[in-house]
Amino acid sequence: MQHTDGVQHTNPAGLPRPNGYSHVVEVTGRLLYISGQVPLTADGTLAGTDIESQTRQVFRNIDTALASAGASMRQVAKLTYFITDTADVPAIRKVRDEFIDTAAPPASSLVQVVALVDPHFLVEIEAIAELP
Repeated sequence: MQHTDGVQHTNPAGLPRPNGYSHVVEVTGRLLYISGQVPLTADGTLAGTDIESQTRQVFRNIDTALASAGASMRQVAKLTYFITDTADVPAIRKVRDEFIDTAAPPASSLVQVVALVDPHFLVEIEAIAELP
């Protein structure tokens, strides 16, 4: 955990070791910015080759990041999705609905990209949350 001018950077246990970024950045003003999470388990293993397995792991990683700051998916204000194939949107939404309050879903953006940082990754999601 590092503090810099009112910003706290954290790389919580339970997430893979980051390379040149922080998993969680808490900003004075009670906002939490979570870097794009990819489908890696805590030990850095790819969580399956299908979109549902990968999306589920990404949301588990977001949950872990949120919990490290005392928050939960209920506080997520915004999700940004980066996906390699828009045909996967229904499967991604199915998994997302296991994690969010579907009656009050967060704002979101979805972007199709040519590729993610690892060619095995099908999805990456970043989040902004309001801390309780």
